[in-house]
Amino acid sequence: MAAMNDLSTRSATAADLDRVLAFWKVSAEGTSISDDGDGVARLVERDPDALILAERDGELVGTVIAGFDGWRCHLYRLAVHPEQRRQGVGGALLAAAEERFATLGGRRADATVLDRNDLAHRAWRAAGYGPEPQWSRWVKHL
Repeated sequence: MAAMNDLSTRSATAADLDRVLAFWKVSAEGTSISDDGDGVARLVERDPDALILAERDGELVGTVIAGFDGWRCHLYRLAVHPEQRRQGVGGALLAAAEERFATLGGRRADATVLDRNDLAHRAWRAAGYGPEPQWSRWVKHL
């Protein structure tokens, strides 16, 4: 995928899954019902390019899930290591995700962002995203 100075992005492989799960415990806000080896393995198996990693000097510094269902583009798990924030990692991940969506024919991306995460709100706004107050996310755990 893309490279920016010493930062590179690429699709995750099955060999990355334990490292990704450990990374999310340090870098992601909250946990998800799908934050386990089986859940992430299913994602990578079903859509090998959906989980995008950012690495610097061989170290994992960021992730984003860029899911496309054939109609809509969904962004999840944008996470940047706390020591790497405000250094272009999130922007590089979003650029890689948006490039993926454009290649697949996507026309609009949406992101799942925690209401209480003000730091994330600033980052998403800086990247050109904004909330749509007429929509709410409705969820049922299966």
